[in-house]
Amino acid sequence: MLEKTIEQRLVKKVQQAGGVAYKWVAPGQSGVPDRIVIMPTEAGPARVFFVELKTDTGRLSKVQERQHMRLKALGADVRVVWGRDGVDAFIEEVMQ
Repeated sequence: MLEKTIEQRLVKKVQQAGGVAYKWVAPGQSGVPDRIVIMPTEAGPARVFFVELKTDTGRLSKVQERQHMRLKALGADVRVVWGRDGVDAFIEEVMQ
């Protein structure tokens, strides 16, 4: 399955769950995660995730690893979602 197809599935599933999945474009900042996912909660503020999408056999580049570490150091919730099953597992987890 292509990464583009996995990304489309994520966007669709997030929207169905009442959230948004913004495409993250950061000029001059290579390696940022593909999407910023914002999910509603029943009580309290929304949950924000930085999501990198990969095929089942994909791998992170060094610059992606550095960007993820940088975001995590700031307290961000950064996820790498692997394939179609990973999208489904991510949605299930954030909806609990």
